Amino acid sequence: MPDALLTNRDARRLFLDRHLLLRPGSGPGKGQDLADVLSELGFVQVDSVNTLARAHDLILWSRRGRYRPQALDRLIARDRSAFEHWTHDAAVIPMGFYPMWRLKFQRDEAHMQSRWLNWRGEGWNTEFDNVLRHIQDNGPASTSDLGGDEPRRSGGWWDWHPSKTALEFLWRSGRLAIRHREGFRKVYDLTERVIPTEHLTAHLPDAEIVDWAMTSALQRLGFATSGELAAFFGIATRDEAKLWCLQALAAGRISEIAVEMADGTPRRSYATPDLMDSAATLPEPSSRIRLLSPFDPALRDRARAERLFGFHYRIEIFVPAPKRRYGYYVFPVLQGDRLIGRVDAKREDDALVIRAFWPEPGIRMGRARLAGLAAEFERLAPFVNVSELRYLPDWLRMSQQA
Repeated sequence: MPDALLTNRDARRLFLDRHLLLRPGSGPGKGQDLADVLSELGFVQVDSVNTLARAHDLILWSRRGRYRPQALDRLIARDRSAFEHWTHDAAVIPMGFYPMWRLKFQRDEAHMQSRWLNWRGEGWNTEFDNVLRHIQDNGPASTSDLGGDEPRRSGGWWDWHPSKTALEFLWRSGRLAIRHREGFRKVYDLTERVIPTEHLTAHLPDAEIVDWAMTSALQRLGFATSGELAAFFGIATRDEAKLWCLQALAAGRISEIAVEMADGTPRRSYATPDLMDSAATLPEPSSRIRLLSPFDPALRDRARAERLFGFHYRIEIFVPAPKRRYGYYVFPVLQGDRLIGRVDAKREDDALVIRAFWPEPGIRMGRARLAGLAAEFERLAPFVNVSELRYLPDWLRMSQQA
């Protein structure tokens, strides 16, 4: 185990600082400020669930309290300073990263070609040319514009008609791009009509893209294993990540450190040589209580978050209601450098309804902390466009953790 040890407290603080959650965020949450936030995070995950606010919007609001969803729409559809594609899931990504996504387009296409036959069945790829021709001749299209008479398989979320399958394949492989969204429906167009020329025409060698992906992931994670670095953008393979770490270590670009986990055990990780000095100069964390999206970048890697914060979290959307431990869509709650609990909150008509809050073991809900939690709900209300806060009886629960 390496001699240098990053304590758990410093590891939490450094990780949160890299995710813009340690200090108060004071920018306007639009235009260049929003583009800078997106660039520092690397991406924000897009998700359709909207019990309170969509994941990408809540992620950005957590960093910039003045942010509103139309600012991200403008960034994508008007300014063209961001695009939608895939990391570990659908995400909004800085436009400057587009040239590096060419490698992902190629790899995603190869993956889909090998897997989608079993998933979608025979004839899954018959509509590609027709869809491209329709968009070429008629302009941007969504799923509602295509495939109206096409057969569908049995129900479910992935009940895609052939044209929908074609749209998704052509987008994931880079031949189409998302021009904008109408409601939450994607509107696709030819890539050359969406992506600015300077990014569209830039071509980098694969090795340079892998180096960028690994270096950029380490900047945003602070410390990580090779597997965690590979998973961040989902561009480099695990084997490429292992080789990159060995070569970067030999060249002195990175070093090995031990990072103390929440349970006190050390975990071998890679970091830049200046990381220990950076951690020593971090300020005390903001005392604000923050409600986070379940898909917040700081929590995206559930296993890492659990090791680092001692916070076990799982989405229960697909769990039958009687078997749910907490609720359908429960929000993690951060204070300072600790995850202090989770809240079941929902927008109902003109009210933000606080259904339940479960503090983590060892978290005392005294007057100051309750006031801080209430203040966060009050900050949240105008963002989700409600004028009333409503607390259900017995909303403050005891922890369900053992």
